[in-house]
Amino acid sequence: MLYPILALVAGLILLVWSADRFVIGAAATAKNFGMSPMLIGLTIVSFGTSAPEILVSIMAATSGAGDLAIGNALGSNIANIALVLGITALIAPLPVKSGVLKKELPLLLGVTLLAGLLLFNLELSRVDGVILLCALIVCLYLFNRFQKNAPQDELAEEEEELPNLATRKAIFWLLAGLVILAISSRMLVWGATEIALAMGVSKLVIGLTIVAIGTSLPELAASVASAMKNHHDIAIGNVVGSNIFNLVAVMALPGLISPIGMEAIVLQRDYMVMLGLTLALLGFALWRKPPAIDRFEGSLLALAYAAYLFLLYTMTLSN
Repeated sequence: MLYPILALVAGLILLVWSADRFVIGAAATAKNFGMSPMLIGLTIVSFGTSAPEILVSIMAATSGAGDLAIGNALGSNIANIALVLGITALIAPLPVKSGVLKKELPLLLGVTLLAGLLLFNLELSRVDGVILLCALIVCLYLFNRFQKNAPQDELAEEEEELPNLATRKAIFWLLAGLVILAISSRMLVWGATEIALAMGVSKLVIGLTIVAIGTSLPELAASVASAMKNHHDIAIGNVVGSNIFNLVAVMALPGLISPIGMEAIVLQRDYMVMLGLTLALLGFALWRKPPAIDRFEGSLLALAYAAYLFLLYTMTLSN
């Protein structure tokens, strides 16, 4: 058990660190080559925050642990809403921009319902993977439309957030971050799989908990840092964007690489929790005027995550 635990811990630490280096290097490289801040935010930063989930999903699918990949995608979305936004809102209330409320949140709900429809037969096939990738293309197109219609002060704020690095240094961190991401995700999947086998816990539960929390750490760090810098409005946009990519990109990969079947509990418990939290997030945003996620809602989200982990624990013991 010692080596799998060490691989899991080291993999998580390296995964979070290398994801940050990858995003900084990729964004700075794109900026130095003249790509617009809007396009960088739309593609590189959005994919970069989901890079840990994407790499873990690929490694899990190619290692015959497709259920770990599914658990990672669903678990990361649950953790992003309940844990990341819950903790961030406890630090500082999070205003919800009108664009996020009217466009991104309904889009997230639509993608979540699509994922549920595809998982309804308890199988993630190659056809399902293709449908999700098509949904990704549609989402990228809509994000582009949303960005073009965004106020100029929002675009200026995004440009200000982009890193300033010399091209050589930016390319170094882009490549180094990508290589370490691949290595650390492989370590993480191996360690998580070995621990699951040794403890008699399903790979699904490991994916829903340890791996999901680990791959959500970049979002948690970014959201808390934004709250500390008084950029509170960035946190919800980051989480909503990451959750959309988790469903249409991360979850598509296991189906494309190695189609898998799943237990009914995935749909009945984990998907329904994810859907419920997505609806709660939308409801919380509509609840207040002006729209915001306050400390009260943050405490409810954090408690919901604790209750979900307790549910997983009790169900694991009963099995």
